[in-house]
Order: sequence, then C-alpha cells, then structure tokens
Amino acid sequence: MENKELEKKYKVWIWILSIAIPVVVAILFTVNLQKLGYDVKPLSFLPPIYATINGITAVLLFAAVMAVKKGNTKLHEKLIKVCIACSVAFLAMYVAYHMTSIETKFGGEGTIRYVYFFILITHILLSIIIIPFVLVTFVRGISGSYQRHKKLARITYPMWMYVAITGVIVYLMISPYYIN
Repeated sequence: MENKELEKKYKVWIWILSIAIPVVVAILFTVNLQKLGYDVKPLSFLPPIYATINGITAVLLFAAVMAVKKGNTKLHEKLIKVCIACSVAFLAMYVAYHMTSIETKFGGEGTIRYVYFFILITHILLSIIIIPFVLVTFVRGISGSYQRHKKLARITYPMWMYVAITGVIVYLMISPYYIN
C-alpha cells in the first residue's frame, strides 16, 4: 500500500479518536461513583503514578528524538510506541482516579494560583489538541512518509513534551492539597 493510501486508511480513525477521546473523558469526568452512592474506595494512590508516567513520557520523547537524530529509526519507533502506551495508561488512570475521588481544589493563593491555573489550562487544552497531531505524525512515520512525518513532528514534539512536563508540574503543585 502506498504512503498516502495508508494515511487515508487511518484518517477516519484519527478523526474518530481525536473527537471521541476528549468527549468520552469529559463525560466520564462528570461521573463520580462516590457521589452516585457506590461504596468505592478512592484510588488515591494513582496521582503520583500517573504523574510519574508523564515524566517517563517526557524522558522517552527526548530519547526518541535523540535516537532518530543518530539514525536509529527502529529505536525511535519503539520509543514513540511506548510514549503512546504511556499516554493511554495515564489517561486510563486519570479517569479512574477522578471517577472514584472527590475533586481536589488548589489551595495556593496570590500569584502562584494564577501560575497554577495558567499551567493547568494550557496543559488541558494542549492535551486535547495533541491527539490528532500525535496520531497523524505516527501514521506518517509508520507509512514511510518521512519528510511529511518530520515536518509535522517539529510541531508535535514540543506540544507533546509540554503536555508531559506540565502534567508533572500540575501534580507537584496540587499534591499538597490531596485528601487521603
């Protein structure tokens, strides 16, 4: 199958996932099993785990870029696949935590509060925007459209890195306010 044909084959799935993931997450985010009367134990152990996964994603993204710069495309592809798996694992844990726990309010005051909300809002917005970028960039890479892959990766990489790093920062800033 030619490069463009393979990309076209995945285009519908990219659009479906790019729309469905944020919509499903938003819907699930409104579902809190405790508030619905279910006797569930909060999954309070998850935030440091999914924050760590964000950190691992950032490190692996950097390693993937270094691998491809050194010409090791096989390692680059493997690392990117692990980054995608990490992002999926993060999302599953994030949703599970929020479905079983009461919302944590940021308790900081003054300038730090504005900094926190700026980082949080940009993190959330870019985490939605990044989905089609990651998927299209990935498909271009696996289909052999390397020039187009590289061109889009120059946009995708810094956005994905920002989302991964700010995920850790948001966790570190809000972690003192978690209720166990």
